[in-house]
Amino acid sequence: MSEEFINDEEAEDIFDFPCDFPIKAMGKTIDGFAQTILEIVLKHAPDFNAGTMEMRTSRAGNYLSVTCTIRAVSREQLDNLYRELSAHPLVVMVL
Repeated sequence: MSEEFINDEEAEDIFDFPCDFPIKAMGKTIDGFAQTILEIVLKHAPDFNAGTMEMRTSRAGNYLSVTCTIRAVSREQLDNLYRELSAHPLVVMVL
């Protein structure tokens, strides 16, 4: 299977910045997970309204997904947010 990579200039063409962009982080259902995600999101998107954060537990209740729709201003902002969320030990997956 071949992979295609998009350079930054092409990415700017795909997204019409600024734009609303949902980012979802998933992890084990533990105290503080949602707050941790919120703190990371606010570092990269200080204008994010925490009241719009959506949370959903898995069917068995073992995992929690947190969706934050931010006002993205650049590809760099999205990349940095994705990297920090992905690197956090509580986060299992970021979409």
